[in-house]
Amino acid sequence: MNNIIYETKRLYTRPMTPDDSPALAAILQDADTMYAYEHAFSDEETQAWLDRQLKHYVEDGFGLWAVILKETQEMIGQCGLSMQEVEGEMLPEIGYLFNRKYWHKGYASEAAIGCRQYTFKKLNFGEVYSIIRDTNLASINVAIRNGMLARRRFVKHYWGVDMPHILFSVRNDK
Repeated sequence: MNNIIYETKRLYTRPMTPDDSPALAAILQDADTMYAYEHAFSDEETQAWLDRQLKHYVEDGFGLWAVILKETQEMIGQCGLSMQEVEGEMLPEIGYLFNRKYWHKGYASEAAIGCRQYTFKKLNFGEVYSIIRDTNLASINVAIRNGMLARRRFVKHYWGVDMPHILFSVRNDK
């Protein structure tokens, strides 16, 4: 387990690998999980998502990592950092997506808080963000539990839909 990025009481994160494809597909291809994206992903979109993360690990030194439940060693979600464009500005975003059977157990908040701490201590960002669709109350609550405040609203156009989003952030007060 020398490839651990960060760990929390119940979880650890590590880079995803091609072997994680089935667990990733269980998340990205579930319509209920992906409601904020307006669609479940196809096999091709799931593979492209994984390929993007593998590329980010090399080019950026970070990406969305596999979240592993220590108790079972199962990949239950993904959480990590990615650079996202918001109204012409590139911002470091903490993102998270979890298998629906692991919702409402505090795992997303635990992973996101761990990611924030890692981002501030190891990557030295002064501020990190979460970009959340305004109808995604569960993710909004995770951002709030992660110490984030709503900074502004904006609209993203994705999958043929104008989607209002809220930009949350927390600053590194060291």
